[in-house]
Amino acid sequence: MFPNAVSIVEVGPRDGLQNEKQALSANQKIELIRLLSLTGLDRIEAGSFVSPKWVPQMANSDAVFKALNLEDKVHYSALTPNLKGLEAAIEAGAKEVAVFGAASESFSRKNINCSISESLKRFEAVFDLASENKIKVRGYVSCVMGCPYEGEVSPSAVTQVSKELIDMGCYEVSLGDTIGVGTPMSTRLLLDDVLKEINVSKVAAHFHDTYGQALVNLYTALGYGVATIDSAVAGLGGCPYAKGASGNVATEDVVYMLNGMGIATGVSIEKLLSASSYISEVLGRSPVSKAANALLTK
Repeated sequence: MFPNAVSIVEVGPRDGLQNEKQALSANQKIELIRLLSLTGLDRIEAGSFVSPKWVPQMANSDAVFKALNLEDKVHYSALTPNLKGLEAAIEAGAKEVAVFGAASESFSRKNINCSISESLKRFEAVFDLASENKIKVRGYVSCVMGCPYEGEVSPSAVTQVSKELIDMGCYEVSLGDTIGVGTPMSTRLLLDDVLKEINVSKVAAHFHDTYGQALVNLYTALGYGVATIDSAVAGLGGCPYAKGASGNVATEDVVYMLNGMGIATGVSIEKLLSASSYISEVLGRSPVSKAANALLTK
């Protein structure tokens, strides 16, 4: 049965922009986030506290967070892969953070230079400090339906990592089809396994659209009762460690589909188009979103 309402987590300012060749200024990011905050979105991933050596596009996340109104109704989160990142996020005022693991050993080593078990061990100190500061922690699991180095990924491997993140203290795990190879059938196989161990209320879908399958995969996940979807305005992003992976599913396309299904999001697609137009103009290209391109020509 489909949920009556869906919570959309807007990841464009982080997961989207981190893979853009063009580095945006703090002011440009702040304006994008401001426009997104006017749409009705109440969960926005605003930046990442990682080494600028590895992800230079996120180098000004501290300035972005310090400029945001962190007391308003919008929940702004930051990706923090380690204790140093969490300390920087706390200093910048972040009240929610995310950590990430992978269901693929090869991807984990390429992405964060350690094994899956080592990556989870590193998070213990992160969870301790987050708890001390009353900061909520979300978990990402990468490569849930395929890995650029290993190929097919076992659903049981995804379930194991997801359960460990929940047990460590994540309030929610976001299942990431990082390279966008999933299909409705692999989505079903994944959720059949994951939902045996984790309540659907703690599961989010984070699907990339490399092969044009993201919406139909999301439709499949909705049928399981998944009620949290990650998406990026204008279809921004990809993954710097997964060559050829296109961006996240576009927020405009997700909202258009959910509106047509009668599923509430609280998001104004008209206001979303303003944010989409802004960031597309900054980047000098049209939105990847089919819905945005159709609606903007009317």
